[in-house]
Amino acid sequence: MPSMDEIYREHSKTIYRYLLSLTHDADVSEELTQETFYQAVKSIDRYDESCKMTTWLCAIAKNSLAVYRRKHPVTDELSELPGTAASAESETLNALGQVELLRALHALAGDTREVLYLRLLGGLSFREIGDILSRTENWARVTYYRGREKLKGELDSDG
Repeated sequence: MPSMDEIYREHSKTIYRYLLSLTHDADVSEELTQETFYQAVKSIDRYDESCKMTTWLCAIAKNSLAVYRRKHPVTDELSELPGTAASAESETLNALGQVELLRALHALAGDTREVLYLRLLGGLSFREIGDILSRTENWARVTYYRGREKLKGELDSDG
């Protein structure tokens, strides 16, 4: 088994992107990435290699996010409210059309949204997604394709 330092170097960006896709907050994502690896160090003896390291770390990250959300209930962000000035990042993303995509993604039902985030932003396989969400690979695949079609329909009707 590689050292935790090697594991961190190999997987930290994936875990950070996964958390960023769920939180939309760079600071919180960075904090939760650190918490994920802290929890991984504490429980490395329980990793049995029955799944990929990325899958195991994403599951820890998901649990860390759940703990964080219980302590910090989600509130509407100012940038999402109508009539407020957008940040320079949002303006740049908007020009690229990504804000509309992320809003449409965010509007999807919970499981569908999470599958699309894991696949599109996390780059995970359907098997890994199924493992993380305690479902089958086939469920992840079907949920992804149905969500993608719904997303296409939403984006086509807006444009």
